[in-house]
Parts: sequence; structure tokens; C-alpha cells
Amino acid sequence: MTRQERIAALKAAAKQRVLILDGSWGVMIQKRGLAEADYRGDRFKDAAGELRGNNDLLCITRPDIIAELHDAYYAAGADISETNTFSATSIGQAEYACEAAVWDINFEGAKLARASADAWTAKEPHKPRFVAGSIGPLPVMLSMSSDVNDPGARKVTFEQVYEAYSEQVRALHEGGVDLFLVETITDTLNCKAAIKAIMDLEDQGYEPLPIWISGTITDRSGRTLSGQTVEAFWNSVRHAKPFAVGLNCALGAELMRPHIAELARIADTLVSAYPNAGLPNAMGEYDEQPHETGHMLHEWAEHGLVNILGGCCGTTPEHIKHVADAVKGVTPRQIPERPTAMRLAGLEPFELV
Repeated sequence: MTRQERIAALKAAAKQRVLILDGSWGVMIQKRGLAEADYRGDRFKDAAGELRGNNDLLCITRPDIIAELHDAYYAAGADISETNTFSATSIGQAEYACEAAVWDINFEGAKLARASADAWTAKEPHKPRFVAGSIGPLPVMLSMSSDVNDPGARKVTFEQVYEAYSEQVRALHEGGVDLFLVETITDTLNCKAAIKAIMDLEDQGYEPLPIWISGTITDRSGRTLSGQTVEAFWNSVRHAKPFAVGLNCALGAELMRPHIAELARIADTLVSAYPNAGLPNAMGEYDEQPHETGHMLHEWAEHGLVNILGGCCGTTPEHIKHVADAVKGVTPRQIPERPTAMRLAGLEPFELV
């Protein structure tokens, strides 16, 4: 299939069933017990500093592991798998002095995911598989000061964030992704820079791809880290006309549910959710079992709250299998028609009808 045929197939599938995203990459990579040498490979063998923990580098140094994980999630029932590029921007990779590898990480990451998706589609043509280019948060924020004594202080400018995301999205596009997933958003202004980078691709001669936007509610306050409510966040990004909008990370399903219900009420597009496997225990590990995750997310689907489900921190292919099995045959959420109005946002939403 051509990319446009795949996008059409993705949109058609979303009308027929609840789509399934993959689960955690971090927990699965941790299970491998990799050593520093795995992260260095030949290319980075002389690099200064420790590289262990820079999981995005594995797209270059251990592509076999990344390909195996894509296969594991597709085998578990995922329709969509993310590229292993969560921190693959020049700003994110600066922490490891790996800025020069950003293009290759994203390009190779997209190619690995594309090869796995195509192989599974050929094997099971009734269930085509898709690739989402993972665009994660940055270690710096545009919306909040980096100095408590100077409210205007920022470590980066909007232009620098935009350029960092531009490099990433171009490489992901050329590597063959079907859509972009801007995820785990803590700072909406950072997200806006990513959205602009994606939307500007068309002016640079790239074919347009769907945008999927997923924010993060960081605690029981019901707000993002930069202070917005769910509705204010949606009002801030709806101009991008995303293929889907949702929430992921930070919370387990139990605590995330009311925020997903609110998003389902207001968003005139697909709604996604991929919570953590509960909250971490005292050791930072996740105890929620696959059948528990599947049970809770089945209830969301049954009540018409979601169109796409998956897992974030602590979730494994077994979790995704339970979710996929639990929602099989469940009708996806119907997109509501909302009255035309001027909808704005600061930290709170504002609507003028």
C-alpha cells in the first residue's frame, strides 16, 4: 500500500473498532538488562560520557531488539506501534551529547517500525498495521520559568524548540511513518512548536500526515504540568484538526478516567487513552496486572469514551493483549457534533457562543 492508502485504511479502521496502540518501551528494554556496550555499538564506542539509558540510540546500535519489540506488540494485537524515538530531538539528546545522531535515530527508528508493520500487514491483510512517529516531551519548558527569581527566564526560545522538532519530524516522515504522535505533553507551548513543525512540512514539499496529540495530567489536580485543565488544553491544540487527541502517562486508569470522560465530551475528533499500569510502588515498579488493565479499559470502551486504547509506563505486550481482547467487538466512541463557538484558553477554558 502507498502511504495515503495506509492513512485511508487507518481512518476506516477507526470507524469500525476501537484501535489498539502498543505499550511501554522503557519497561521492555529494561527487562533486557542491557550493558553500556549495547548502547555504544561501533558508532559510539569512543563517545564521552555514559550512554546507557539513552534508549533511542538502540535504533542504531541494537536494531534487532527494537524490531523484536515492534513484533511483540503487533503480535499482542496492536494496530499501531510507535517508533522508538521518544527523546530523539537535539534538545533531548544533548543530555548525552548525541545531537549529531538525531536524524539517524529517527530515520532508522521509523524504518524499523515500518518494516515490522509491513510484514504483519502482509501476514494478516485483514488487520493492517500502522506506524506512529513518537515525538516526546523536552527536558525544558517554554511556558514556565527556569528560574524562580526571574519569571521571564527560559532556557530555550520557541524558535529553538521548533527547529529541534522540525529535524525530528522530517526524519520520521522520510523514514516512513503513517502519522505523528506528539505525546506525554506537559507544556502546551512546546506542543504548539511541534504542531507547527509538522504543519510546516507541507510547505517544504512533504505529503501531509495525520497528527495525534496526547497530553499528560500530572496529578489529582486535573491539570497539565504547565497548569491547564483538560478543556483548556484541547482549546489550545484543536486548531491543528488532529486525527486524535488524548491523554497518557502519569496516572493509572482509575485516576485518568474522569479526565478522559471530559475529553470525550468536548473533543470533535477521536479520543485516545493509554494510562500507566497503575501508580508505581515504593520501588518505582508497576504492579497492575494485565487482566486488571484490560478490565478497566473495557469499561471505558463500553461506555463510549474512547476510540484508541493502549498502555504507557509499566505495560507489556501481555497488558496490550488483554486490552485488545477486552474491547474486541465493542463499538468505538461516536464523535459528537459541537455547536460553533469561539473557544479560547489560558489555564482555564473560555467559550463565547
